[in-house]
Amino acid sequence: MIDPGSYSDRAAMADADAVLVTHEHGDHVVPGELRDAVENSSHLEVWGPDAVIDQIAVDAVVASRMHRVRSGDSFVAAGFDVLALGESHARAHPDLTPVANVAYLVDGLVLHPGDSFTVPAPGTRVEVLLAPLSGPWLKVGEVVDYVRAVRPRIVVPIHDTMNSQAGNGLADRLVASLGGTIDYRRLGPGDTLEVG
Repeated sequence: MIDPGSYSDRAAMADADAVLVTHEHGDHVVPGELRDAVENSSHLEVWGPDAVIDQIAVDAVVASRMHRVRSGDSFVAAGFDVLALGESHARAHPDLTPVANVAYLVDGLVLHPGDSFTVPAPGTRVEVLLAPLSGPWLKVGEVVDYVRAVRPRIVVPIHDTMNSQAGNGLADRLVASLGGTIDYRRLGPGDTLEVG
């Protein structure tokens, strides 16, 4: 599971073997709930930037399943090879200092950028880009440019809870039509996407 924040169906953590957290904002992680999930599981492991791990105070036994991540780190989570990329949240305003944000490239196929426009190294082929569509730190034109820079085969919109249905429809049309040669797929709750 990636970013089980306040807008997510966090019940999915009950079946998770691993949780990857991109950054400390509440729409990406609820520290107390994640701590409870780790403490109530014998195997659940968590990866995230220092600020995330620091917020989840656990005992020494559970602490061994909490992993600090920085850009360039690679590890295996629940059987998936994961590469951490990027270092900072996208800038919302010049007066705000961006927090640490780590993007995750899973099995060399799926890129979850968190709240960033992290682009993998040149030559990296991304099968699926989970593209954020709304937030106080972005505009749709930046998402289009990001999709063009990453050049994925499939784009799945994420981070769009603050949009209305009409707003998501407009963002979907713009990113799908201007993003380049992509397969744009909006997934609903319970929908799956097979990759690889």
